[in-house]
Amino acid sequence: MSQNDQVTNPLDRRTALAGAGVAAAALTLAAACSSDDSSSSSSGTTSAAAAGTTGAQATAPLTSTSDVPVGGGVIVGDTVVTQPTAGNFSGFSTTCTHAGCKVNKVENALIECPCHGSTFHLDGTVAHGPATRPLDSHPVKVQDGNIVRA
Repeated sequence: MSQNDQVTNPLDRRTALAGAGVAAAALTLAAACSSDDSSSSSSGTTSAAAAGTTGAQATAPLTSTSDVPVGGGVIVGDTVVTQPTAGNFSGFSTTCTHAGCKVNKVENALIECPCHGSTFHLDGTVAHGPATRPLDSHPVKVQDGNIVRA
């Protein structure tokens, strides 16, 4: 065996072992991610089917109608619920259409994004940019005094 073989062989083994370790970690991560996705989607379907409920019945309330002020709104999870006029409720995504930040408050009849100053009217349309398009709709409806996803 030559002196060059002795120097390169240990390095090649280390490289091979390191590569195998990275590959094993990637496979483990991929398996974990795919099993999480499949278990959550199948358990949600199974539990709704087992309970014998329809999509509308299984929808959890976002908030109560009494919690949404007339001429204002509230943020619940990933939904902004507004009530521009008495009894008229709307729902929108909390994701600003400018750069994807989350809007964080509804104040003075405006939905506000803290990142770049975009504001939206209670109907989701742009009041002040840099956003150029309205908030995405999250349709809602009133059900037994609560606001639910439609």
